Amino acid sequence: MAEAEAARFPALLARADQLAGTVLLGEHGRRRAGMGDDFWQYRPVQQGDALRMIDWRRSARSDVQYVREREWQIAQSVMLWVDGAASMRFASEPGLPEKSDRARLLALAASILLLRGGERVGLTGGALPPRRGRAQVERLAALFSQDASEDYGAPEARGMLPHSRAMFVSDFLGDFEPVRAALTKAADRGVRGVLLQVLDPAEESFPFRGRAIFESVGGTLAHETLKASDLRDKYLERLAARKAELSQICATTGWQLHTHRTNASAQSALLWLHGAISGGRVT
Repeated sequence: MAEAEAARFPALLARADQLAGTVLLGEHGRRRAGMGDDFWQYRPVQQGDALRMIDWRRSARSDVQYVREREWQIAQSVMLWVDGAASMRFASEPGLPEKSDRARLLALAASILLLRGGERVGLTGGALPPRRGRAQVERLAALFSQDASEDYGAPEARGMLPHSRAMFVSDFLGDFEPVRAALTKAADRGVRGVLLQVLDPAEESFPFRGRAIFESVGGTLAHETLKASDLRDKYLERLAARKAELSQICATTGWQLHTHRTNASAQSALLWLHGAISGGRVT
């Protein structure tokens, strides 16, 4: 098992580098005033502005005094949790990636883009504190390559820094209460972030017919039926209810939610992730 995990590490890193390279980004900036080196805009002096903030050269060209504002470029921390549970090791067809493979690829590619932009990236739970640099990418790839034994994962909310940002990547098909607890705790600490729900297309369409045995990837749960199609409507109702629960808790806590299918473009999912985690609200 350890050898298999180690073998995945360099391949994952290479594919994440390639995927991140397809996303053309300008210099990372969040276009808000604050401490930084790059000029953003001039604005008229307001009550409370210190004299040292006035740009006297620009002010001399008019009857109004102006303040020179700079772009806010203080690197923040982005904390990640990527589900490595057994449910993520599912692919309905040989030509499709496992959910875990796509989740890890997107999380690592997003990390590469964030690190290139000067951010610090780490893992929740204290396994990997947020840092900058290429070495951090390699640490993330190594940890992402490790599988967990439980059937379904639960978000790890420990170690999230106040007012940081976070990214949780999972199928979110397990117990919902840990998800609610994690996002509530994050919101209480001023943490905002994104949930990326990764699903196999069969999990959204339920194409099964006739006799079927449904078994969890971990092998602890099993159900046999002679008419799988009879379960379709009930299953789709429960899936829709789960998505509604996720949407509601995100709306309540100020997070964003996106569902990605493993037969869809990884690049489009990465563009959404980066736009959302960088501070914009993406639809």
